[in-house]
Amino acid sequence: MSAIATTWELRDGDPARAARVSSARSRAAVPNLFVVPAFNEIENLPRLLEDLEARPELFPAGSRLFIIDDGSSDGTAEWVERYNGPIPTELVSYGENRGPGAAFRAGFDAALAMCEDDANVVTLEADTTSDLNALNAMFGEIDAGAGLVLASVHGGGQMVNVSFFRRFLSRCAGAAVRILLGLDARTVSSFFRVYRASVLREASHRYGDRLITETGFACKAELLAKIASLGTKIEEVPVDLDGSRRIGESKMAIAPTLAGYWRLFRGAKLREESVSEGSAA
Repeated sequence: MSAIATTWELRDGDPARAARVSSARSRAAVPNLFVVPAFNEIENLPRLLEDLEARPELFPAGSRLFIIDDGSSDGTAEWVERYNGPIPTELVSYGENRGPGAAFRAGFDAALAMCEDDANVVTLEADTTSDLNALNAMFGEIDAGAGLVLASVHGGGQMVNVSFFRRFLSRCAGAAVRILLGLDARTVSSFFRVYRASVLREASHRYGDRLITETGFACKAELLAKIASLGTKIEEVPVDLDGSRRIGESKMAIAPTLAGYWRLFRGAKLREESVSEGSAA
């Protein structure tokens, strides 16, 4: 099993977590680099920027929002280019739809190119379903020594205004991935996470171009497994996901995502067999 220290107590019943949240609010500010993949999110991005503008404390000196346009056809990239509000924003675009895996690779490259190791790299859904009020608790876990913090809908949080089938599938897929990949986290596929920049750099140096090979939504489970393999301390913070905040449908296609999880399992299994054969030789 991976070296993940799971903290999924109910959010109002954990005094230690409350202390860490208080510490996060009073800590010396470090830059926050937000990485947000976006594919045809013209209706949601203005609302996301409004949410961020209402929280200027999330943008101390050196902070920036990177929106990675993944080949949108609805004017998403053009809207980002026209944005002239108070949030320092940068568009990353490559002109074609390559999937979340490519978007995260491009976003991480852009964020790490401009920050020191102590910065936070925050990944969010573009559709406003990420509860930004959870960030103080997530930063508190980073300050307490975590290298990666997961927003966890299955570790004390919940999915609301989401169909029973999608909730059931999410929980079952998460359980299967945990077992097959040897992960001890309860929420493995959410975009909403906080990484310490030094951890992403270490993972990039270790894996290079192989850090994220999955193009679809399974890329988040892949990245989690590879970061866990470094011995990184990983925590989970209970967070609710409210599907009613999203305009339009989820971009996650079920069949390709399940196929991506299967490829991850097959790759891990083949590596185990290769190691076993090498040890027996």
